[in-house]
Amino acid sequence: MVTSPDQLKTRHGFSDYMYWTLFFAIHFIVALVAISKHSTAWLICYVIVGISILVLVLKFYCSHCPHYMCKGKTLKCMFFWGVPKLFEPKPGPMSPSEKAVVLVLSVLWILFPVYWLIQEPGLLVIYWLSLLVFVLTIKKNECARCVYFHCPVNAVPEDVRSRFESH
Repeated sequence: MVTSPDQLKTRHGFSDYMYWTLFFAIHFIVALVAISKHSTAWLICYVIVGISILVLVLKFYCSHCPHYMCKGKTLKCMFFWGVPKLFEPKPGPMSPSEKAVVLVLSVLWILFPVYWLIQEPGLLVIYWLSLLVFVLTIKKNECARCVYFHCPVNAVPEDVRSRFESH
């Protein structure tokens, strides 16, 4: 548990990016395998939808993050390394509509491959387990020490947040 502001993660390293990318790849590759067994066209659609979702997440979610505000023309965060900052930074909290867009996009991403995964029960189990462990690991290891205080899932204790903001 984070007990002081100096325990907050103010910067990400390339190793953070690689770790989370590889962790994310598990459920993504499982979904790709399940879809590819049944349809190349839907596989291509899934990849296009995924890229579109990532761009929209950058716009509606990431553009509010302190890591997005850092100097430089590219991002250096746990999910996007070297990606150009395509949108203007928006300091402050997300609007309710931005939160809704991010929620809908997340649900779309998660549910998109389920039809094909149901046809591959072993892959379905791996998909849900890997996604669950991914989310729980982020919640435990990142959300509890993240400086993106306006994030809806930020779990930094209020007293630590206040002490960090007062520095």
